[in-house]
Amino acid sequence: MTFPAQMRIGSLEILAALAVFGAVVGRHRFAATPVGPEHMLALLSVNGRMVELDIAQGHAPRVIGRSSEADVPLADPETSRRHSALQAAGGALYLTDLGSRNGTFLNGKRLAGEGIELKVGDHVDVGNTRLEIVEVRALP
Repeated sequence: MTFPAQMRIGSLEILAALAVFGAVVGRHRFAATPVGPEHMLALLSVNGRMVELDIAQGHAPRVIGRSSEADVPLADPETSRRHSALQAAGGALYLTDLGSRNGTFLNGKRLAGEGIELKVGDHVDVGNTRLEIVEVRALP
């Protein structure tokens, strides 16, 4: 079967049309929408002292560090002012090193790259300070 010249579509035109279609349809599929609870409660043991944090999903991370403005202030000379951060996403709690001089360690292993999910019982070493994850739960 042959088609008139006006009806022939070349393979480049087909690929271009598919790319445009995929971009339009895919935009909705991959839209960043928060999943999980809006607030997480993290209960930490910081050298034996209990610290409770309400961490809102999609908001600024909660900072651990030597600064008096940190959400978890530490009187530890081996800790950077803004050492590491806790953030809620998708119903889980994540830890990220903020480029600290001495590093952040999770269960004895130095963090590399972006945030890593924390579980109850995990130990986080920041300078000479040990934080233990006692509880993580969604807030209504």
